[in-house]
Amino acid sequence: MSDCTPESGTPNHPEPRSPATDQSHSDSDLHSKASLPRKTRKAQRVRSRRKSRRQGRQSLEVDYFQDIPGSMPGTLRVKSDAPPEITLIDYNDFGCVRAEMTNPVDIIPYIDTESVSWIDLQGIGNEAILQQVGQVFELHPLMLEDVVNVPQRPKVEEYDDQLLLIARMVRCQTHSDSFITEQVSFILGDNYLLTVQEIPAHDCFSPVRARILAAKGSIRRMGADYLLYTLFDAIIDGFFPVLESYGERLEILEDEVVTNPSRQTLEKIHRMKRELLTLRRSIWPQRDALSSLIRDSSELISDDVRIYLRDCYDHTVQVLDMVETYREVASSLMDVYLSSVGNKMNEIMKFLTIVSSIFIPLSFIAGVYGMNFENMPELKHRLAYFICWGVMIGIAGSLMLFFWRKGWFENYSTIVKRRD
Repeated sequence: MSDCTPESGTPNHPEPRSPATDQSHSDSDLHSKASLPRKTRKAQRVRSRRKSRRQGRQSLEVDYFQDIPGSMPGTLRVKSDAPPEITLIDYNDFGCVRAEMTNPVDIIPYIDTESVSWIDLQGIGNEAILQQVGQVFELHPLMLEDVVNVPQRPKVEEYDDQLLLIARMVRCQTHSDSFITEQVSFILGDNYLLTVQEIPAHDCFSPVRARILAAKGSIRRMGADYLLYTLFDAIIDGFFPVLESYGERLEILEDEVVTNPSRQTLEKIHRMKRELLTLRRSIWPQRDALSSLIRDSSELISDDVRIYLRDCYDHTVQVLDMVETYREVASSLMDVYLSSVGNKMNEIMKFLTIVSSIFIPLSFIAGVYGMNFENMPELKHRLAYFICWGVMIGIAGSLMLFFWRKGWFENYSTIVKRRD
């Protein structure tokens, strides 16, 4: 086997469109959008935002798959007909080969050699191809069912000469503060590793592929079990960028809760707690699965690789501790929010009390001298109007001075300044 050489078929490029056609389509789209009423365009934007929020919530759902009552064991529930993307990387200490395949039967010559073969399936559509994959690797029907019927709880199961490891991979969304979670299944054999990814988009395995293709590190000199450790460690390390973004969001949210709490702040706290709960449900079973993988004496995992898996287990515990800490902080933010809202209401009531206390004596004086009695000597005095104003201003000023010395105005001005 020589240096890494790609093997792939000729890609089918879509037929290019003329610029005039593109320009006509764009002009018609702009004209149709401009012809819509303003209220209609606003309603469309609102529906678009609601749809994106629903998609974000759906991407965070990890309610595990449940079989239909009475269904036969090993039944596959495939939701799409799109064929998965199959990528093969076959390597040893002397070189590697990378190939893009469409027929699973073409994998057989590679998995029968002494080199290590990594077969990566991106997507779980097209039941016929998935059944062919099961026949090529001689997968047990229950194993194939756990791989295809997603989502499954992260776990480890050992069959005759294969080992099944189910994990969950998370990554940050590009245009959102949330994250996306998907299932990744590992099937370990003697000299091969089959990975099945739920979503055929992005993953966190690019650094591993680069190390294999560039012959960096000791990955080419190790077996398929070391490749399993490397990929699983990459999944665990993918949690740290997500948690880092949540740490920054918690700091911003904490300042908002203290300075300017609102109904939107309450919604952010609830969304934060729900997302952190999803993270916890993703990482907690993986810790148990990794512990079982280290503890059980499987012949497919060497003693040297178990040492690396213990280090990966430490990273998993660290991620779990961070998730639990952030969940406690998010829960305490609810108490801080209620306290901030209560303090804000108390300051408002204090201000209204000050205003009422100032105007109560003034209203009394105005009410007394506003009565229509004929025998009121003060009303006939030449300076009665100015004396009444002076008394009222003096009372108001004395009350304001009293409240200022009590510190009521100072507390309120501080609250206003923080809010601004």
